[in-house]
Amino acid sequence: MLRTLILMAFLATPALAQEEMDLGSPPAGTYRPDPAHTRLWFIVDHLGFSKYMALFTKVDATLQFDPEHPEAMSVTATVDLRSLETHNPATDYNFNEIVSGEDLLNAPAHPEATFVSTKVALTGETTADVTGDMTLNGVTKPVTWKASYNGGWGHMPLDPMGARAGFSLETVIKRSDFGIDFGIPEPGSEMGVGDEVQIFFEVEMVNPEAPKPQP
Repeated sequence: MLRTLILMAFLATPALAQEEMDLGSPPAGTYRPDPAHTRLWFIVDHLGFSKYMALFTKVDATLQFDPEHPEAMSVTATVDLRSLETHNPATDYNFNEIVSGEDLLNAPAHPEATFVSTKVALTGETTADVTGDMTLNGVTKPVTWKASYNGGWGHMPLDPMGARAGFSLETVIKRSDFGIDFGIPEPGSEMGVGDEVQIFFEVEMVNPEAPKPQP
């Protein structure tokens, strides 16, 4: 798949442009993430020295996409917290297990985080606030994501995954709202790990069942 998309980017697109092929727009339907083009990561303050970043490698979602009625769209998402990747090179301890352990993400007790949208409010031609219920560490709280639609296509002959639509999303939560307060600095101090967590989601959603245009 990766080889195909690389060839699309460097070889196919100019050829298709030359032929003036109309790839169309993504039609309404059910879309799921293309794993090769899905990234979910978070950033949190560390001691006031740096913004620490880590990501999750197992993320799934279902988007009911309707470009004609965007405020009627809905999305559900699930993150496997055990798929945390910190890229810590230490060999004498497993930092992934420490951060996903009971003091922080508490994946042993609650291995999944979920999001279920309840409202989509347009904020521009290609932007929206997506509000819903996030469940983390067994606690459910309302969360709003800032979402941007980045475009897509209805059918591309060299894309075996069907119709494709790209999105960028971000939000900020307080981990203490979800019962995760280990290491939060005392007031007036930065000695610890921040309460606020920035979360970013870059994803290309695909629909293999989307109708193909007639020749």
